[in-house]
Amino acid sequence: MSVLNGKKILLGISGGIAAYKTASLVRLFIKAGAHVQVIMTPASKDFITPLTLSTLSKNPVFSSFYNKDDENEKWNNHVELALWADVMVIAPATANTLSKMTNGTCDNLLVAAYLSAKCPVYFAPAMDLDMYKHPSTTWNFDLLMQYGNTIIPAESGELASGLSGEGRMAEPENIVAFIEADLNSKLPLKGKKILITAGPTYEAIDPVRFIGNHSSGKMGFDIAECAANLGATVILISGPTHCKFINSKIRLVPVVTAHEMYVACHDYYSDVDVAIAAAAVADYKPKHIASQKIKKVDDNFTIELAKTKDILKSLGVKKKNQYLIGFALETENEIENAKLKIQKKNLDLIVLNSLRDEGAGFGKPTNKVTFIDKDFAIEALSLKSKEAVAADILNKIVKHFDSI
Repeated sequence: MSVLNGKKILLGISGGIAAYKTASLVRLFIKAGAHVQVIMTPASKDFITPLTLSTLSKNPVFSSFYNKDDENEKWNNHVELALWADVMVIAPATANTLSKMTNGTCDNLLVAAYLSAKCPVYFAPAMDLDMYKHPSTTWNFDLLMQYGNTIIPAESGELASGLSGEGRMAEPENIVAFIEADLNSKLPLKGKKILITAGPTYEAIDPVRFIGNHSSGKMGFDIAECAANLGATVILISGPTHCKFINSKIRLVPVVTAHEMYVACHDYYSDVDVAIAAAAVADYKPKHIASQKIKKVDDNFTIELAKTKDILKSLGVKKKNQYLIGFALETENEIENAKLKIQKKNLDLIVLNSLRDEGAGFGKPTNKVTFIDKDFAIEALSLKSKEAVAADILNKIVKHFDSI
């Protein structure tokens, strides 16, 4: 999956012949899973029509601060457009537009949006050979990079003037690849390996029946997606669940029983940087599993249970440099029980759930958690989507690695 998946891209198009390539660029962004909004300078409309780009991006295209033909039309808010974006790309970036960006000459909507942008900004120069090499142009390149912008270098080839040389805008495929590579290199968990457990475990009574719980696995899967999106390689050890993931950096290891999850966790644990035990593992299992379906004969039926191995505690014992996170689902004395679990299982952080909180618990799209770290610092969060809770957990991990 592309790092651009789900990203909001503000594409600024200035007035050069290379503007015709932006139709392909928009299509590639959309194919990568991005949402695209286009701003054009008035001059760029001589090279490609707003209708083409609007059709491809499935969004209206803006090129002026307001529509002069409609006195009731609201103004096009450049600040709103800029703050909407996760990434801004200016392609082609002509010598004229580059000069305006450098000097803050705010005479069109594109430059106004650029000056308001808080997100990463990429610019792909496009101009003739001598213009590209002119000292004023190279000066503008240097200044824009000093401002924190990233240049997508021009390529060599045939130019509109008939000359051949450097100054040709990078091909759309190369622009997308450049941005993907640059964003990937800056992901905060790039190079980290994270083990995550998810879902329930099923403990067989006979070939038909089992002991299980209501865990859907969604919390663990959301954590896995969030971790992978931040650059981590993820090993997701999951019990039976209908949850799916889309990020190719996630490796699924399916298990059924608590014992299978125990073995899988220890197979991978020594090589990971972080382990997050989000699974709802059975504490007990039938001591004897019937080889045939048990018939309904007696009025009462007793199952003798044996304790399963404590996966999280075993990981705490084996812990070296791993950052170990556990979950606690409590119904009473929540904080006290969670603190005891931190000590007994050698955890760095625990994510506490209470079944007494409305909207939290199994099988729900939301969760309400409290973070407690190994120093017993407590941070209670409001009710959020499980995706938002996953992001909060990953932020804790990012801060941990930033601090060491």
